[in-house]
Amino acid sequence: MRPGGERPVEGGACNGRSELELLKLRSAECIDEAAERLGALSRAIWSQPELAYEEHHAHRVLTHFFEREPPAASWAVQPHYQLPTAFRAEWEPPEARAPSATPRPLHLGFLCEYDALPGIGHACGHNLIAEVGAAAALGVRGALEGLPRPPPPVKVVVLGTPAEEDGGGKIDLIEAGAFTNLDVVFMAHPSQENAAYLPDMAEHDVTVKYYGKASHSASYPWEGLNALDAAVLAYNNLSVFRQQMKPTWRVHGIIKNGGVKPNIIPSYSELIYYFRAPSMKELQVLTKKAEDCFRAAALASGCTVEIKGGAHDYYNVLPNKSLWKAYMENGRKLGIEFISEDTMLNGPSGSTDFGNVTFVVPGIHPYFHIGSNALNHTEQYTEAAGSQEAQFYTLRTAKALAMTALDVIFKPELLEGIREDFKLKLQEEQFVNAVE
Repeated sequence: MRPGGERPVEGGACNGRSELELLKLRSAECIDEAAERLGALSRAIWSQPELAYEEHHAHRVLTHFFEREPPAASWAVQPHYQLPTAFRAEWEPPEARAPSATPRPLHLGFLCEYDALPGIGHACGHNLIAEVGAAAALGVRGALEGLPRPPPPVKVVVLGTPAEEDGGGKIDLIEAGAFTNLDVVFMAHPSQENAAYLPDMAEHDVTVKYYGKASHSASYPWEGLNALDAAVLAYNNLSVFRQQMKPTWRVHGIIKNGGVKPNIIPSYSELIYYFRAPSMKELQVLTKKAEDCFRAAALASGCTVEIKGGAHDYYNVLPNKSLWKAYMENGRKLGIEFISEDTMLNGPSGSTDFGNVTFVVPGIHPYFHIGSNALNHTEQYTEAAGSQEAQFYTLRTAKALAMTALDVIFKPELLEGIREDFKLKLQEEQFVNAVE
């Protein structure tokens, strides 16, 4: 190892550039060489949007992409990995595949999402997320294959993770052990700006059902118990509660079912609500207060209430400053202009099941501009996500991720810092037992 802590890269320096920088250039070249195939991959997913857990076309397109990626059989692909529309593709240098190979390879994960939104297709650009993950993995593999001598022990793992928009496919995969032994994970999300990190919030969703008693609305309404009244009271209770909510809390919901006919007092109503907070600890407080609002509405209306949480809570995304600083350094070399750290840490954000991943393995989830000012979850963003203009920004982001992954491979002190940041953030979130 060199005095600066960097593992030597075989092949020597050239024109004043370090060996690692030359390797990064090679990774970018490999992504450019695959640009046409990657663009076709993205368009194939974009043109046939599929909802959570139903991404059969996207799954087929992605698995075929890795199965056919030259040279032949370079990726070991496991279709239908743990979930019907998930997959796993692995590459490692031939030398690392020997049974006697030591030490244990560094496992780097690149995540692909590919589910769409109902009615408006890929309005969150998950086709581009799939492309970024695939491209970054190809870049790392291509750079390491070009070394004249065996590279450090490393395994590149691409995970196809369905159902981010609804259900939490990554959480299913965590529970199935898919992230076991991964050392660092990478993905990137389309947005309106370039940010190495955004404080995506913890999220809990509930379905609330009120059961009343039907009666004729005009002849004998006093015989009924109005479940719609309960739903309206619950909605208004939460609206009044907003005055006492912290500025960082978010509550939003709909009345899904409010009756069938005006002259029948509704015996059933249903609401769906999402609660968000900066941390799981705060989310529990918010959820308890919101559930009190639901129960109060039942008491006032005389109805009974059933409150059922979603299958999975989405955790807040833990920041990893060592990782995001390395990503920003590489991104700036490619011409990426990032928003300021203050804006990054205090800007608006949503929620993602990648947050759960960051509680089990260090990871990075940057956001990237795609050449449009359209907002996510709009028809305009769907159009932008399928545009040719988005390709430049998508592949540039993939290059920055690949270059950062190479830093992780060849800079032991960076990996050490990433792991230390991970443990520190878990302690702050009181999840320290998760890594013991």
